[in-house]
Order: sequence, then C-alpha cells, then structure tokens
Amino acid sequence: MTDQPRTRQELYDRIRETSREEVILEEMIRLGFWPAQGEIPQDPADEIRRRGELQKELNDLYKQNRQLNDENLLKKQLYKQRLAESRRKRQETKERRERERLERAEAWRQKKQQDIVYLGDRVSGGLNYTDCDEQRLQSYGLPIYGTAEQIATAMGITMGQLRFLAFSRKTSPISHYIRFRIPKKTGGDRIISAPMPRLKKAQHWILNNILEKVELHNAAHGFRPGRSIVSNAQPHIGAEVVINFDLKNFFPSISYQRVKGLFISLGYSEAAATIFSLLSTEPDIEEVELDGKTYYVALSDRHLPQGAPTSPAITNILCRRLDRRLTQMAENLGFTYTRYADDLTFSASGDNRRHICNVLRRTESIVEHEGFVINEEKTRILRNSRQQDVTGVIVNDKPNVDKKTLKRFRATLYQIEKDGLEGKRWGNSSDLIASIQGFANFVAMVNPELGAEFKEQVKRIREKYK
Repeated sequence: MTDQPRTRQELYDRIRETSREEVILEEMIRLGFWPAQGEIPQDPADEIRRRGELQKELNDLYKQNRQLNDENLLKKQLYKQRLAESRRKRQETKERRERERLERAEAWRQKKQQDIVYLGDRVSGGLNYTDCDEQRLQSYGLPIYGTAEQIATAMGITMGQLRFLAFSRKTSPISHYIRFRIPKKTGGDRIISAPMPRLKKAQHWILNNILEKVELHNAAHGFRPGRSIVSNAQPHIGAEVVINFDLKNFFPSISYQRVKGLFISLGYSEAAATIFSLLSTEPDIEEVELDGKTYYVALSDRHLPQGAPTSPAITNILCRRLDRRLTQMAENLGFTYTRYADDLTFSASGDNRRHICNVLRRTESIVEHEGFVINEEKTRILRNSRQQDVTGVIVNDKPNVDKKTLKRFRATLYQIEKDGLEGKRWGNSSDLIASIQGFANFVAMVNPELGAEFKEQVKRIREKYK
C-alpha cells in the first residue's frame, strides 16, 4: 500500500501510472473503508487490480508502438546510444594510452639505469647484442663482460658516467682530450691527444684488464714490459745490411671499425666492443668559437688517438698477423725482423743480402694487405760501411748512441756546468734540466757505462743550480 499523495501532481501521476479505480481502491483500503488485499475471498477489488495491471501493460505497448512508428525518435535514441558508446571508448582509449605511456617511460628509465641503448649516430646499431663468446674469452684469459652495466660496475663508475665518456658527438661543447703539438725529429709537428683524467682512468682499466692480457707476437718490442728500443735493436747488431721502414700515419690509420672488430674477435659482445672502441678512439677535432662559447667539431671518422694509453697496446694486437707474416717472409729470405710501434726493421748478412729487393717488394705488399701504408720517404737501406741505426740505437758493433749527438751532449753539459743554465738548450723542451736528464737516461739504457757518467754529471748540475 502506497503512501498518501502529498500534492495534487503526485495524485495525477499515480492515476496516470495505474487507473483511477485502483487509486480509489488503495485510498479506501488506507482509510479503512475496504478490507486489505487477501482478507476476504473472491475480493471484487482483485478485478480492479487486474484491470489496472492490464491497463499498465497496454500503456507500455502503446508507448512502444509510438516509439516504433516514430522514425526520428528512434534515430535520435540510436544516435545518443552511439555517442555515449563512442565517448566511453574514447575515454577508455585515452586512459589506456596514458597507462602505456607511463609504463614505457618507467621501462625506459629503468633500461637507461641498467643499459645503454644509444651512443651516437652510426655507432649504436649493435648495443642490443650482449652475448659474448665465453669460450674464446676464456681461451685468452679475459674477463667476461657483455653488457654496459657489467662494464660500468667493473670500472667502478655509474651508467651515466660511462655513457658520458663513450658518447660519440659530431659537435660538442666539451672535449675528453687536451690536444697539443710536439715537433718531430724529421720536421713537422705531431699532434698529441692526452685524455682527461676520467677517460684516462677508463682507458687504463681497458689496458690493464684486457689489452695487456692478450699474447703478442715475439717480433713486437714497442710498449711491452721488458722490451724497449734496445731490445728491438739487439737482433740487428753486427748485420751487414739493415732495412728500416716506417708506417705512414700509424695511429690515425686505425679506424674505429677496426678497433671494434678487434674486441669482437677476442670474444666480446657487440655492445661491449662498441663501448670499448668508443672509449679508445676519437675523431680529428676543430675548435670553433660561436657566441662566446667553444665547440668541438668532428672533422673525420673516429680513430686511435696518439697519446691515449690504450693506443699502443691496440696496435700491437692488431699487428699480430702483420708481424707473423713479415717474420715468416724474413725467415724464408734469411733476414731478421722486429717491429717497434710503426718502425719495421729487417737485417741480414752474407749471401742473404741478395734478397733486399724481395724484402722491399714483399714487405710493401704485406703491409698494404694488412691495411697500412709505408712511408716511402723514410725507407732506408743501411750497410755496415756507414752508421746503422735502429729506432735511434746504433747497431754496427754494439748498442750505442750516435757519436755526433754524444759529442754535442757532452759539450752542452760542460757549458752548463761551467757557465750556468742561461742561454743553453737541449732538445725541444723548455725545461732544460728535464731534457738533459731524459737524454742521460736514454744513453744509460743503450750504453750503461757511458750513461752512468752522464747521469752523475747531470746530478751535479741539478744540485748546483736547483
């Protein structure tokens, strides 16, 4: 039983929803003039209620019929439904894309913390390949590092610092190298690229943990523990003929691609090889001033810099096949072969001297096949009838220093000790004391007895003019 209508409008609404008779019946039951439903059998009020239900159903059918016959109304309702569905789907799509964007951003943030995915144009293609050839690395006794995270952890730096040191930029407001020129003995200048402390530390890590563990060919004497220009010269002492070759633009001729290929050949993943190679190479740079700021613009592809601690060791490893081929060729022709960095030396005596032309021709062919170029202007054939030198060491009878140079050095020391430092000069350095000390040490390395005398004289000069 419903509540009593409070307003006339509520009464009209109730009559419209059912019927007037049913409303009157409900009011009579409410006011007590008629018994409630179910209290008397065969209640005549049930007929009124039944007619009311039928009338309600009939009204619903009339309403549906009107709607079905009203095409515009149907279109309007369908349009509203479609519009509502479209809005719902758009909202769902918007929310889904926002979730996906946030998920990608979070995944990218985590990936950057754990890995390096980009290090510059044309050098980043292999950073996703992190599988190493563990068996090959173990055969060389090398540590196994396949990912940037492993390398950064081993070096004791963060991923951000590793990315900063290895990133390859065409133009940058910073430089990881200090560049300066030093005069060559044969004329001209040599560009030295000295790495900044953080990069130098990373390069020393590569040198100590990887490069120095790779076995080199016995003919290589440059930049090796226990080897020197003296050990490079000794095999040629007393030879009747000495042939010296020089490799043109030795360090700049070794490209980033060759360095990367070297690390891959050792067994490292392409990602690790890319990082090690970027840390070990640099392009030629030009400093440009713009709006009061200095920019460093790359002028060439990346190559080994002269001045990095990794460069000599990398060249020694890359030259293993060159050394092996030249050694085999030299032995077949009765010659002895050694190499100190970019200086190639052959020597022979007796009948083997007749193969000089073969040595010249075959050396040029092998060197060219190995990706280097001989500097023909520095090729020298020295016979024992004149002074023979190998990397600055005289080898005619025993290891010695050029007599004219020794005579001039002895005179310079005498003048310094007698008259003082002013107006005196030795070598290209502005630090006279350091220059004479360095040359005295060099003489001591080649000729210990004579070098000891010079070192004692330099010691007296240092104490006198300190």
